[in-house]
Amino acid sequence: MKPFKKILVLLLIVFIVIQAFRPAKNVSGENSNSIAKNYPLPEEVKTILVKACNDCHSNQTAYPWYAEIQPVGWWLGNHIKDGKRHFNLDEFSGYRIGRQYKKLQECAEQVKKGEMPLDSYTWIHKKAILTDTEKQALYNWCSMLRDTIKARYAADSLVVPKRKSS
Repeated sequence: MKPFKKILVLLLIVFIVIQAFRPAKNVSGENSNSIAKNYPLPEEVKTILVKACNDCHSNQTAYPWYAEIQPVGWWLGNHIKDGKRHFNLDEFSGYRIGRQYKKLQECAEQVKKGEMPLDSYTWIHKKAILTDTEKQALYNWCSMLRDTIKARYAADSLVVPKRKSS
């Protein structure tokens, strides 16, 4: 066997073997701390969240067919885990008030700047590309929720405590 064929066969074997190692799916659907439990969620905003945000920022991802192929599935799994760590719509009401306030500000800023949804997501999910009207609706909603939180809670509760450095 020529070296090139040996390498191809070895790569094929590795590719087949890695298919057995799959990341856990993000399909729990657990939403007892959903943002919608404590704050109004207009239908227009709900539609935007479903089409552009929920796959990475909720507990219910709609997986495409290619998520079944490794290493793509691993990459998607890490991407989803990271997205949920930063901002999870289904865990939002469980955050401290200061974190809720800050995350809404970050969300509004990232959407307004066009940083969310990520380009790596919209390359394949063209329907997730937000129009200027949708960006403005999401921005306004985040701002309204921040105003609601600010009116309900004391100013010192809106501050996220600094983490102690080790």
